[in-house]
Amino acid sequence: MPSVNKIQLDGRSLTRSQLVAVAYGAQVELSAAQLPAVQRAADFLAEQVRREEPIYGVSTGFGSNADRLLGAHRLRDQLPGAQPSGENLHEELQRNLIVTHAVCVGEPFAPEIVRAMLCIRVNTLMRGHSGIRVETLQALTALLNAGIVPVVPQLGSVGASGDLAPLSHLAIVLLGGGEAFYHGQRMPGAQALQRAGLQPVALSYKEGLALNNGTAQMLACGVLALHKLEELADTADLAAAMTIDAFAGRLGAFAEEVHALRPHPGQVAVAAHLRQLLQGSTLADIPYHLVPRFRAWQPGSWDTPQAQALRFDIGWDWVPFGQRHGREKFYNRFRPFRGGKKHQPQDSYSLRCIPQVHGAVRDALAQAARVLEVELNSLTDNPIVFPDAQAEHVEQQVISAGHFHGMPLALAMSYVKAAIPVLASISERRLNKLVDPATNDGLPPFLIGNEDSTESGHMIVQYTAAAIVNDLASRAHPASVYSIPTSANAEDHVSMGANEARHVLAMADDLGKVLGLELYTAAQALDLRRDMINAARDLADRADARGLAAKVAGGPAAGAEELSGFLGEVEGLRAELAAAEEFRPGHAVAAAHAAIRERIAFLQYDRALDGEVAAAVAMVADGSVLSAARAAL
Repeated sequence: MPSVNKIQLDGRSLTRSQLVAVAYGAQVELSAAQLPAVQRAADFLAEQVRREEPIYGVSTGFGSNADRLLGAHRLRDQLPGAQPSGENLHEELQRNLIVTHAVCVGEPFAPEIVRAMLCIRVNTLMRGHSGIRVETLQALTALLNAGIVPVVPQLGSVGASGDLAPLSHLAIVLLGGGEAFYHGQRMPGAQALQRAGLQPVALSYKEGLALNNGTAQMLACGVLALHKLEELADTADLAAAMTIDAFAGRLGAFAEEVHALRPHPGQVAVAAHLRQLLQGSTLADIPYHLVPRFRAWQPGSWDTPQAQALRFDIGWDWVPFGQRHGREKFYNRFRPFRGGKKHQPQDSYSLRCIPQVHGAVRDALAQAARVLEVELNSLTDNPIVFPDAQAEHVEQQVISAGHFHGMPLALAMSYVKAAIPVLASISERRLNKLVDPATNDGLPPFLIGNEDSTESGHMIVQYTAAAIVNDLASRAHPASVYSIPTSANAEDHVSMGANEARHVLAMADDLGKVLGLELYTAAQALDLRRDMINAARDLADRADARGLAAKVAGGPAAGAEELSGFLGEVEGLRAELAAAEEFRPGHAVAAAHAAIRERIAFLQYDRALDGEVAAAVAMVADGSVLSAARAAL
């Protein structure tokens, strides 16, 4: 029976969520039902060696040395006076494979990546086609469960034959070599084994090759990157929804019937998600004429002490009767006041096309998920052992193939790699639109009142986002298109999938930074938009038409023929504002906004923003702002 709270590995049923759990500390156990198949392949290889059958990686060298057969003993043992070492050449071959291939450089991978690599390697070896002994596989499992984390430098895999060098850094610790982290302390591998109460392993036939021939690094990076990116895709929708509310945007572009006509799965999902996030909003789809434009606060801006505390003034422009020719029907539907919202039926692409752009990114993630899920329970070893096959020759039972080649993962990661800057770029465009007075639909420049002309507000936040987007775009070039042959051209086409997946993992973190900056800026804009419209509503509720007319520019002078008509139209505006319920964002957007405000106060006057930017980025990384929105759905 499987142990409670342990993830059982059988080579066939490991899921992405289970791998993430192991990466962050869950323990594993081997499926007892599958162990006989594992041992059967190992016993088969031992028998073939006894029969002196030539088998790649067992009784031959590796790579370009594949045509060199192992002898019965060392050549130098034949010299006069030689003292035979007695060491088994087959065991030496496997040990040397590991110790000479552990040559990666750079900073070590994070513990969660290495734990995921170990889990993937154990799972694929459980398929029973690799020739590894059960006791060696149990030793590798014990290493993982003991919390030993081999030191695996990040640079050194070309993605075929698999992730040879990084996987050798995993295996060398099992042999008592290399380095490892144990309880957070870096130490020699032998010492880590000793502290954990484990013994080093001596490798048997093909076991070195079984341990280091596969796609575990690129797969581990890919799965953990995708885990982050799926959360970031939801966060991107949330940031976009907050920005839409801050713009008092239009929701028609997200209607279900609209997306049924072009039903790309990601696009349909994003449109539905936006409708959820914005449910309950009274800012979205607000009539143009109700939205006032920002004006800088002046001592005479407001008529009550409470209103004087506001950090803005508001206003509209009146459209004179003589300028309505040919537009009468429009001004019968919408009152003739120009405020913050432009008189046009559509928002800019960064708002209107969110489903199309975010959705395409989701489709890229879905394609990558399909590939990764296949790979999680695939054999990525070479050669492949079929001990139960009925065959005339051993070459039909031990087959050299190319399952170690990482191109399926590499191309999937290339797709994701191209998608990440797309999501970051549209987020930065929305952020820029919020701070630019030419595009922010009547909000203050850089989202600050700046009544004394000394303040920059959120101006430079956009610079940071722009810098990250440029950096992401420059890193998006696919590594998979550039193969550099290795092993004296025996491996004459490689995938570079390890670099691809490693890049995606790092780029995911930077995407989160851009989304954090958008949320930080959108929260400021949302406060201003909501408060400006509600200030107009409060003024309309306590003032007559002449009181509200003081906020309207372009009206006729006292005594002019148009004055009566002008005041009548102002009264209509006043009555409509006074009758409106309080303006608010969608329920989920409001919950996310409240979570941000618990840690970051509204920016009324300039102050140091570095800590606030870091907090916004952290709230995306730890998922707290997304969790707040989800709880409100």
